[in-house]
Amino acid sequence: MIKKRLSILKDQLKQYGLDGYIVPKNDEFFSEYSDKDRLKVISNFTGSAGYAVILKDKNYLFVDGRYTIQAKIECGENFKIIDYKRLFNLNIFKNLNLGIDPKLITSLQIKNFFSKHNNVRLVEKNLIDNIFKFKSNKLIPFYSLSEKITGENHQKKIKKISKYLRDKKIDLMFVSAPENVAWLLNIRGHDDPSSPIPNCRLIISKKNEIYLISNKKKSLNLLKEKKLTKKQIIEPKRVQEFFNKIKGKNISIDKKTCSIYFEKNLSEHFEIIKREDPIYLHKSIKNKVEINNMINAHILDGVALTKFIYWLKNKNKSKITEVDAQNKLEKFRKINSKYLFPSFKTIAGSGKNGAIVHYRATKNNTRFINKNDIFLCDSGGQYKYGTTDVTRTICFYSQPLNIKNIFTKVLKGHIAVVQADLKKKFNGKLIDVEARKFLKQSGLDYNHGTGHGVGHFLNVHEGPQGISKFNLIKIKEGMIISNEPGYYKKGKFGIRIENLVYVEKKGGKLFFENLTLAPIEKDLINFKLLTKKEKNYLFKYHFEVYSKISRYLKKDEKAWLASLI
Repeated sequence: MIKKRLSILKDQLKQYGLDGYIVPKNDEFFSEYSDKDRLKVISNFTGSAGYAVILKDKNYLFVDGRYTIQAKIECGENFKIIDYKRLFNLNIFKNLNLGIDPKLITSLQIKNFFSKHNNVRLVEKNLIDNIFKFKSNKLIPFYSLSEKITGENHQKKIKKISKYLRDKKIDLMFVSAPENVAWLLNIRGHDDPSSPIPNCRLIISKKNEIYLISNKKKSLNLLKEKKLTKKQIIEPKRVQEFFNKIKGKNISIDKKTCSIYFEKNLSEHFEIIKREDPIYLHKSIKNKVEINNMINAHILDGVALTKFIYWLKNKNKSKITEVDAQNKLEKFRKINSKYLFPSFKTIAGSGKNGAIVHYRATKNNTRFINKNDIFLCDSGGQYKYGTTDVTRTICFYSQPLNIKNIFTKVLKGHIAVVQADLKKKFNGKLIDVEARKFLKQSGLDYNHGTGHGVGHFLNVHEGPQGISKFNLIKIKEGMIISNEPGYYKKGKFGIRIENLVYVEKKGGKLFFENLTLAPIEKDLINFKLLTKKEKNYLFKYHFEVYSKISRYLKKDEKAWLASLI
């Protein structure tokens, strides 16, 4: 199937006079998870980030460290797999005429990855859509969230952003990221399989004026609520007409999510100012209502996870596949009426599959969980007022000392993150060092970031904050970040321990506080490697888990959880 599609695409290269064609992962709304996954269509790659470059005689797939093993398994037959980092200094595309769909890529992406040695030519059609027809999504109206969930009404948020524009002497701002529109207007939608995203865009002026670029059928509820008037809703097919009418000399666009298509159209009417959308930072700092909602969502999620771990550790493993396990976890989450759907596709990898950082088990590609395996499960949920993301590594039988030692060093890094002195370790780059230091003492490391920002009933991955070797964003009160160091032995096993934490201020100082409430696998710990402080942390953490979720557990589940304290 993939070979046939590649052959058809290469015929189109001749038709358009191209040497090659670039296929990004994202859709036209730059969603991480989308039903329109053109990269999967042409390559079979199912990861959340990547680029394919298809030439007349060769095919390349660029992915980051999370996906190198996965990409080789899924696409190695038809593509040469190369790490993202090499795109910056690669000469294999020198002097080539590469085609792109301007709606799917930004000028920043082209500048960073493809323009150094190449002629990059816009192709107004998406060539993948000529090969594969995606089903049209049902038009389901957007809906508003109450202030009990958001903690702040949309008028106040609009005034904040308009003030920012006035301070920066900017007339208009084009909000191209749907999640930022969602935050600004306190709306959600049904346009993404893993997030309550409302696919739309927005123009906001320095005078508090807003215009939503969206299908009117999707905006019916917003009209009924009088959140917007008919004049404030711009049909996408009439956006050019709207750009002609709206007054302003300059317009700010987000360099990471404004496509070349929109940048080009806006540049015909306004002076373009490129910068990061300020909504990202505002959205990352959750207010007290949002934090409380996230705390409550994690109590519900912790109950489901704890029930699942107890079930898995006490079930006959010879009859359980990875798919059975992830389906069972989903059933435990569905018991609660506040649960909506997964915040991403569950990663359930046993044994060697755990070493594939973002492994996905399917009905046609799963294995039975062996009692000698360690099992890595990374999952999350969207609840009516919060988003969760948690990883636990579980064992069923006594493991060799070397595996226990590695797990313990990952755990020590995990504890070091949550206990970091945020006055000294004030950004993600500094904290990342703490997460890796115990592994590095043994010459070990992991090829992914230590943490990412998390949305409040929005995307499970959001910025600008994060914990990685490169993130310099200052950690601020109200931010939510994942804490997930790990280690992966190719062909053998994977280990990761992930909690979500939020930043709280006490006595004028910032601290990380855990959101996630689920037991950590004590049977994988070499307690001789833990300090007294680390042992105390583990005791207090499990005591907190028991205190907050035990009332929702059955007698046997409660007794088991109590035994871990």
